[in-house]
Amino acid sequence: MTDATKPVRRPPIAEAALLLGMTAAAMALHGYHPAVEDGEIYLPGIKLLLNPALYPHNQGFFASHAGMTFFPNLIAASVRLTHLPFDWVLLLWQFLCTFLLLLGCWRLGRLAFSGRLARWGGVALVASLLTIPVAGTRLFILDPYVNTRSVSTAAVMMLVAGVVERRYVQAALWALLTAAVHPLMFVFGSSFAGIFLLLRFREEQVAIPVKTRAASAGAALVVPAVLPGIGPLLEKMFPPMTPIYYEALQTRSYFFLARWQWYELLGLVAPFAIFWTMARVAQKRDMVELARMCRALNWFGLLFASASLLTIPARSARFTLLQPMRYLHLTYILMFLFAGGLLAEFVLRRKLWRWLALFVPLCAGMFYVQRQLFPATPQMELPGVASPNPWVRAFLWIRHNTPTDAYFALNPEHMALPGEDQHGFRALAERSMLADTVKDSGAVTMFPALAETWKAQTDLTVAWKSFQAKDLVRLKEQTGISWVVVEDATSPAWAGMDCPYRNEAVAVCRLD
Repeated sequence: MTDATKPVRRPPIAEAALLLGMTAAAMALHGYHPAVEDGEIYLPGIKLLLNPALYPHNQGFFASHAGMTFFPNLIAASVRLTHLPFDWVLLLWQFLCTFLLLLGCWRLGRLAFSGRLARWGGVALVASLLTIPVAGTRLFILDPYVNTRSVSTAAVMMLVAGVVERRYVQAALWALLTAAVHPLMFVFGSSFAGIFLLLRFREEQVAIPVKTRAASAGAALVVPAVLPGIGPLLEKMFPPMTPIYYEALQTRSYFFLARWQWYELLGLVAPFAIFWTMARVAQKRDMVELARMCRALNWFGLLFASASLLTIPARSARFTLLQPMRYLHLTYILMFLFAGGLLAEFVLRRKLWRWLALFVPLCAGMFYVQRQLFPATPQMELPGVASPNPWVRAFLWIRHNTPTDAYFALNPEHMALPGEDQHGFRALAERSMLADTVKDSGAVTMFPALAETWKAQTDLTVAWKSFQAKDLVRLKEQTGISWVVVEDATSPAWAGMDCPYRNEAVAVCRLD
């Protein structure tokens, strides 16, 4: 057994130190924004576990997600066990998830390539592209904030590394963690691992273990018995499409493969050709595991790409929330890992200028894009550092100066406004608010029971841009809100209102 194929429990001290350094560099490059985008969904679920007095209104828009995953319990337990401030725990989890992702890449690179440069070339390319879009799925390889995907991405990579290294018990434990945190990502990770194992059994002409054969035979006997119950189960999981639910679903164009742009479809098709080419190169150079993983990835892609086609007919729209195209997330990680390794092996080699010529422009481009996404916010939103973002400052003032049961109304599109930089109100202010059209519509797509509430509340604020003080009073009578956050703090529209906090962008006003 060569050095490249020996299973290893952990990297040597020097390489572990390099992994830690690359983790810190990757976070600095791609940024850290704990309360943006889907942080608005996941952080309130954790905070509610730590303080049940929070969010007395509209819990469903985040609690529905929280009830489907062990993630909030995991983070809340780590806060209680460490006695560290909540914000520091989030930062440590983000660092840990980034490190484990890169560690999984290092382990797979060790098996795929014989040379150290190739191994590190793959890890470096993945670390440089953590926030690159994955085709048309609206996913990054790793978000700049901790969430269920952060944990599941790291866990899936460790799961795959364990399977390839033949450390099956370890892989099973990572699989359990993935299933507990993100069931959908578990489906993708375990499917790839299963396809890879089938190829290994076939190519090595190893008999499938007796227990595995018995389990397969038992499944074959069980399937006919459960088929009659599948229809009613699917009807319960995917209730009939109502007009309101369909309206919410249309806000997520990336659910629909037919609505992807041509370049996004190219991102769906291109990996097949790339892995086919990589497999041929690896086969010629006796890179057995690399060739096998590339073949497994193409079978894996074929399986889920075919499933994606089933969501195109209009009558299948309600099944789009399964998002089978998200299989591309794992595909892209491994594609960049293997591409970086092959580049290092055959192109970059030991020429420093070649490494710099590739990675300096690449990292500069990724940094520039992140600054365009969050132009009014520091690259690293670290705990204890005051934010220059006026929306963030207002939300934090609300957290410390309003009653816990305060019920807020904001512009329903506030997360998409220039300068707001996609920061979540519930995540930062820790207060209830009326449903919005940016993030809460996503919760509706996953949990149709929220559709009526979402529609009723967003209809009341649809004309927010033309609201004046009298409209806010009427909104209070209709919904029971007690506070509002309004833009253009000096506007005459808010004259006479009780606004104890104002800054250059917004005012926080009490509705007495």
